[in-house]
Amino acid sequence: MAGRIVVGVDGSAPATAAVEWAAADARRRGLALRLVHVCEQWASAVGSMEYCSGVLGAAAGRARALAPDADVSTGMPGGGVIDALVGESVTAESMVLGSRGLGGFAGMVLGSVSMAVAGHAACPVVVVRGTAVVQHGQVVVGYDGSEHSQAAMEYAVEQARARDAQLHVVYAWQLPVFSPYAAGYGPLLQDAYQQEVHMAADRVVPWREKNPDVRIVDDEVCEHPVSALMKAALTADLVVIGSRGLGGFVSAVLGSVSHGVLHHVACPVAVVRPRKERT
Repeated sequence: MAGRIVVGVDGSAPATAAVEWAAADARRRGLALRLVHVCEQWASAVGSMEYCSGVLGAAAGRARALAPDADVSTGMPGGGVIDALVGESVTAESMVLGSRGLGGFAGMVLGSVSMAVAGHAACPVVVVRGTAVVQHGQVVVGYDGSEHSQAAMEYAVEQARARDAQLHVVYAWQLPVFSPYAAGYGPLLQDAYQQEVHMAADRVVPWREKNPDVRIVDDEVCEHPVSALMKAALTADLVVIGSRGLGGFVSAVLGSVSHGVLHHVACPVAVVRPRKERT
């Protein structure tokens, strides 16, 4: 990793919020910033390079004002937006995007570019919806013990440490579906749930031992993971998830939980993939 945060900018309000979030993150973690505006072929054809340069310059000015000590650079790659941003992610520590760009429909919560890049980038991708009004001092991470959630935990611990924030680890377990006539399964389900709770709590212990400087609390609930993370996000400054969990299909780029959280959580969301998949 090159130790820099890459931010996609296009002049939209969500992109401006992404620049502001990234500048604060760079300041906290001592990272460089690279601001990228993808000037697509149509812009060059109609002589709109001045507009592209203006968008990039304004974003760079905002970033330098918020993080005066950070190394801020800019880039204007050509080609398709998604391909260009995924390419930039290869040498990035993380990438930050607005939830929707100028090309998105007003009613959409998450744009196609944000969703595609979150699924294919070679680094953690943070999707920012707007500027936070209240700081809660808490980072939330979904953790089910899978390889993807291990990567999410690593990123969440680093974020919590840099923010001097509490790390709230959430594990949600759903009851198996049985026939409505299977009344005798009650005690078995209760035992299974208690076993899941103990196993989930035990998985957090090594993280506390390895990171004594980070305040880590864990919460095990019998609930759909998206619903549980949505509730936890109400008092979070950042929600961190793996791109897929234990229930995901191997061929899926983003799992159903990742999709659900990205579409329903209002605070910034970081999607993290295991390092061996970031190639």
